Amino acid sequence: MAEFRLRIDGMHCGSCVRRVNQALAATQGIIVDEVHVGGAKLTATQDPPPVDLALAAVAKAGFTAHLES
Repeated sequence: MAEFRLRIDGMHCGSCVRRVNQALAATQGIIVDEVHVGGAKLTATQDPPPVDLALAAVAKAGFTAHLES
């Protein structure tokens, strides 16, 4: 399992964290380790990690995300 982190723009409160957490938790192939204001730590159950699905889930929740290197 591969771990990756996202930088998420536009989050500013607990409600934002909840929305992103729910969106990522509903994404196949991803285990949510942590979501906080400005970012998320995730574990992929697939190889290669479904980063594109994670980014799409965050976008659907109303935020912009980027893979942290």
